Amino acid sequence: MRQTARVTVFAWIAAGSLAAWSWLLLCQGFFWRTDVRLPRRVEPEVWPYVCVVVPARDEAGVLPLSLPSLLAQEYPGRAEVILVDDGSTDGTGELARELADGRGGPALTVDSPGEPPAGWTGKLWAVRHGLALARARGPEFLLLTDADIAHEPDSLRALVEAAHGGGYDLVSQMARLRVVSGWERLVVPAFVYFFAQLYPFRWIGRTGSRTAAAAGGCVLLSARAVERARIPDAIRGAVIDDVALARAVKDSGGRIWLGLAERVDSVRPYPRLHDLWRMVSRSAYAQLRHSPALVVGTVAGLALVYLVPPVAVLVGVVTGEVPTALLGAAAWLVMTGTYGPMLRYCGLPLWLAPLLPFTAFLYLLMTVDSAVQHHRGRGAAWKGRTYARPDAVADEG
Repeated sequence: MRQTARVTVFAWIAAGSLAAWSWLLLCQGFFWRTDVRLPRRVEPEVWPYVCVVVPARDEAGVLPLSLPSLLAQEYPGRAEVILVDDGSTDGTGELARELADGRGGPALTVDSPGEPPAGWTGKLWAVRHGLALARARGPEFLLLTDADIAHEPDSLRALVEAAHGGGYDLVSQMARLRVVSGWERLVVPAFVYFFAQLYPFRWIGRTGSRTAAAAGGCVLLSARAVERARIPDAIRGAVIDDVALARAVKDSGGRIWLGLAERVDSVRPYPRLHDLWRMVSRSAYAQLRHSPALVVGTVAGLALVYLVPPVAVLVGVVTGEVPTALLGAAAWLVMTGTYGPMLRYCGLPLWLAPLLPFTAFLYLLMTVDSAVQHHRGRGAAWKGRTYARPDAVADEG
């Protein structure tokens, strides 16, 4: 009797997982679809002047793959590139100048802001410096893009046409991430999938919606939105700066849009699980607002939604409890079906889709590790810097 009761309880848990997947499938902005691409593009009568700002810290390894693509933009209007060398020790600034030497296309300026003061993340301090240099030139739009992002020659033109056609103050594209190594194939598509689940792209561009997010690797901003939203001063301590940026623009009355890119690619390699682990764990606890309660809730949610289905199938098969196995299989099937479009977008085989529970388990461990590292005093560590949570900085001040 005791064993039957346990199995029956697990059947109810499996039913809860299936209910959660039914809701995610139909009621979470169709997050699993990958057809949200650049909105209607309209060519402006007069092409606006654009400054491209590239914050870079120790990026000599990827700069030869990314910077030439910005300097080769086929943009009909005036454009120039400002690379902000954020205290690099690998010759990033010198390499940038060498890559630009003798090239046509947009002009390149390389400058450095010095070490960030308390309360600023290094990237946003570099962005602040780059925006100050850019605004002195009087551009109408600013493109914020990372040093590991490569753009096709028509990328800037397409972004400006989309902003003009839709009347957007912010147009952002989630760059297509590298999926070459085995770990990249297993973990990277899920990163975009989970992001879209948290911030459904269809909701972001909808008038009246509170959902706001951007992808920091490629963000086109109108100069008026930068002034109105006080960017980046208003978000100076944000570790997840792209989401904070989009929220500031939207809260100040701006229209924003985010979708998947077709011709904007990340060239940064993450060949080992350790590299991907660091990428996720450095900001996971900040995403959860440094709240232990939210960590517990997130772990429980991930377990219910992603881990229960395969476990239910196993329990049902072993114990002969058919309803448990069927409920788990149905939830796993919905999960697999929603993950398929993301794998196709990344150019990966669909047989990877049933492995999503294992990938979700890895993300669960990364989230827990992020919280543990923070409470050990390591905070959000990235490229030699460690950032305390914003309230700790305020307390020190």
